[in-house]
Amino acid sequence: MGTKIAKATFFVTAMMFFAVLALDIAIPTLVLCIMALSTWLVSLDLPVARKHGGEAA
Repeated sequence: MGTKIAKATFFVTAMMFFAVLALDIAIPTLVLCIMALSTWLVSLDLPVARKHGGEAA
């Protein structure tokens, strides 16, 4: 009986470890993608954002 409990505990612990490890990789990846997207959006040359000649800033 003790071996089943030990195996189940080990299995659950390993499962939790790898779930947290996946989040440890996924969340920084998501943050970096959002940062790259925001940089790309800011650097777009949109006609609405252009200043016309002669206008004050």
